Amino acid sequence: MQTDAAGFALAVAQFAPDDDAEANLAEIERLAELAVARGARLVVFPEYSSWFTASPSEAWLDAAQPVDGPFTAALAALADRLDVHLVAGMIERLDGQRRVANTVVAVAPGAGVVARYRKLHLYDAFGQRESEWVAPGEVTPPELFEAGGLRFGLQTCYDARFPEVSRRIVDAGADVICMPAEWVRGPLKEAHWRTLTTARALENTIYVAAADHAPPVGAGNSMVVDPMGVEVATVGEQTDVAVAWLSRERIESVRRLNPALRLRRFTVAERPHPAVD
Repeated sequence: MQTDAAGFALAVAQFAPDDDAEANLAEIERLAELAVARGARLVVFPEYSSWFTASPSEAWLDAAQPVDGPFTAALAALADRLDVHLVAGMIERLDGQRRVANTVVAVAPGAGVVARYRKLHLYDAFGQRESEWVAPGEVTPPELFEAGGLRFGLQTCYDARFPEVSRRIVDAGADVICMPAEWVRGPLKEAHWRTLTTARALENTIYVAAADHAPPVGAGNSMVVDPMGVEVATVGEQTDVAVAWLSRERIESVRRLNPALRLRRFTVAERPHPAVD
């Protein structure tokens, strides 16, 4: 674990949300308190932290909430009480639709929701069909927020397989990407998770804070990866929090050694969304 005393302490919190919304909030509160006790000033929770079942169904529509609903109100109250930034995934209600949004929100002490992100690439892979119940987010300018002298962006899980998502966030000015996930277990999936999370940090010379579900559905291995591709904090397979210290000096020193962002010759361009079968 990195021990830069002058840095900003960030935690990834790993647990397994289920279909008990109150129990999920209680676990978020417990883990946030634990992270703060260990020094964290920002805590990243998994995708679908508000409510989750392994198989999407009509129940997801009933569990969905607006971004200004009770889940984010509870997060905001917790952020105020602990004086800490919180990032977490939720099921967002979409007016007039029979699908929900897979949304990540960031809340700040005294400010409520300061950034949000709707998952762009849906998990229609490895035998799953997320798009049956979840609508893809629109491609909009990345929303960033600041804490501890660093700029933070948001993305989600399967989006890690699309490097242009992270590159757009970095082009918008992010130093750190917070990546809630529900990375489903399976053959080679843990290797994919580690490789892709590390690659997104390494190729963009940024920190990536990736918070996954604990097993048995999720792969676990929540981690913070630094701009040189080093895992500076990792949870493993259990429910827990891991804290890393982030610093701008580390980002700048890596970019002096590896000025890849400055040397690149291509930009990211949007393409039409592919039709869903």
